Amino acid sequence: MPDFLAALLLQAGYNATLVTIGAGLLGFAAGAAGTFLFLRKRALVSDAVAHATLPGVAIAFLVMVALGGNGQSLVGLLLGSALSAFAGLWLVEWIARTTRLAEDAAIGAVLSVFFGFGVVLLTVIQTLDRGRQAGLEDFLLGSTAGMLLQDAQTIAFGGALTVALIWVLRRPMTLVAFDAGHAAAMGIDTRRVDLAMMGLVMAVTVIGLKLVGLILIVAMLIIPAVTARFWTNRVERVLWTAGVIGGVSGYVGAALSASAPDLPTGPIIVLIAAGVFALSLLFAPARGVLASALAHRRFQARVHRRQGLLALVRAEPIHDPLTLRILRAEGLIRRDGVATDKGRALAAKIARDERRWDVARAVHQDTALTGRYDGLTPIEDVFTADQIADFDARLGGPQPVGG
Repeated sequence: MPDFLAALLLQAGYNATLVTIGAGLLGFAAGAAGTFLFLRKRALVSDAVAHATLPGVAIAFLVMVALGGNGQSLVGLLLGSALSAFAGLWLVEWIARTTRLAEDAAIGAVLSVFFGFGVVLLTVIQTLDRGRQAGLEDFLLGSTAGMLLQDAQTIAFGGALTVALIWVLRRPMTLVAFDAGHAAAMGIDTRRVDLAMMGLVMAVTVIGLKLVGLILIVAMLIIPAVTARFWTNRVERVLWTAGVIGGVSGYVGAALSASAPDLPTGPIIVLIAAGVFALSLLFAPARGVLASALAHRRFQARVHRRQGLLALVRAEPIHDPLTLRILRAEGLIRRDGVATDKGRALAAKIARDERRWDVARAVHQDTALTGRYDGLTPIEDVFTADQIADFDARLGGPQPVGG
């Protein structure tokens, strides 16, 4: 615990500080970039882009060695991965656009072919007697042991530029994500917006290769966005919430890895993000499992309450144990099943509201109003007091219960 706190406070050494800050910045950029990909329902595209970077890394290494270098320039490797990812992205888009294959089929084909080609190239590279091959396999699962200041600066600059572009393009990307047809009708080139969206994802994928690897960067793109969706319905809030979740996951995961050197940084970051997702899945106030279960129980109680009160109006026996328990708990019936004054008053109002709704359907042809009747929505939430008074007048004034 002391080592973990020291890492959180950036007191665990120079390299650990670089990794922690870089991971936090990358997590924020990945969460923000993945938001529109998730909303566009194209999460699998990120997987194809990530796997398509591998042959680019290998080819960049071979080119740099052929030019007399050692093949370990991070900028060169990232440039090669970016070109390869762009080729894979273009190929997916071309296959989906010019053939009858669905996009998921195109993604599967490109993903497997590019990744297989990359593995073959890495195997060939390991047999060479030139260059420094050690560490190339770290692009699969990530490695932070040798992170330098320039590496952290590359992540910081690339991440900041990506987030800035996301903010600039957020409105057209929002329109395309939710209704591409409407966006096209408004004059927005949906194909260009889609390509821009994919390009931003590609940028985050490339700058995240060194830290979490091409396999795990997909999780950093998708998990924060999915988690943020549990907490809000507004796109801009989802965007920033996903960024914060990704940033915190990266920062805490890197700090935890620094305090326990045997733990790999990339997988720990992903597990932290997955933990936040699990907590949100269970406890988010509007969309969480617990909130949904409580809402269902409240709805069920309202249905039983209404059915019990209608039974009181009709002088029918109530046999359902849950209905009896709810009515007793609210003081609507006594232990012997006889209605209390409060129960009779509420039963009378429900009977009255049923007749009011009959009048409302006859008077108002607007289904937007009368279609809201579900037996549970109070009539006062739909019509004004004057309208309800008119319904009562049409009914001929107050009537006795059951009349």
